Amino acid sequence: MKINWEISESDIKKVIKFVDEHRNPNVDSRINRNIERNNIQIDKDIIIKTMLMCLMPSSQGSDTESSIGQFFRKKPFLLTYKFLYVATNIEYAIREVLKANGLTRYINKVPKYFAYNFYHLVETNWDLEVKLIKCMKEESTIEAERELADCIDQLFKGFGSKQARNFLQSLGLTKYEIPIDSQMINWLKEFDFPILVSATALQDKAFYHFVSDGIQLLCRKANIYPCVLDAAISYSTESGNRTIDDNPS
Repeated sequence: MKINWEISESDIKKVIKFVDEHRNPNVDSRINRNIERNNIQIDKDIIIKTMLMCLMPSSQGSDTESSIGQFFRKKPFLLTYKFLYVATNIEYAIREVLKANGLTRYINKVPKYFAYNFYHLVETNWDLEVKLIKCMKEESTIEAERELADCIDQLFKGFGSKQARNFLQSLGLTKYEIPIDSQMINWLKEFDFPILVSATALQDKAFYHFVSDGIQLLCRKANIYPCVLDAAISYSTESGNRTIDDNPS
């Protein structure tokens, strides 16, 4: 059994109009970083920091989100490869750092997941770092991005399809594979996406691929990269002015 996506002209006009109306510095930054590949750097410290960020989801506009932002903006950032490599107990170290920064909601699972992932990176001689640098240097393709995202999904404990793509997008390495989060789910519903999408259903990798295929085809027809649509949706949600015109001119 096979299902084919069909994109109408009105769908194309609608998504183009939406992105045009929500063009902002964050969208420009996404284009500069993920599409034009400017100012990308991959090293152990950046991998560690990004992995931790993706393990710590927050509710939009919450006090916790503000605390997370402050924590990750601290300079110098404490949780470096050099610091962790000599730590006697990484799980304990992460837990104490989170406590000290008021991020107690994460102390049950995040330290355990982080420690497992860090030890795995060390035991595999940081093979992931090599893969990410290779990805950074090569021309991005839909197939290569999906393969790498699925690899990250399997590699990191506490990750799923969404977190794996958030990780790669944050590093500036993807333009086709995007995190399908609550903002994207709500947008798809307003867009009259023909498939009912939920966070629970997206836990199935095949379903995630299927929905992503539809988003990628829509963007390809509209000559828009999925990562740009994602940035526009994030901005529209944060600014509280997200609208979709059902009858674009």
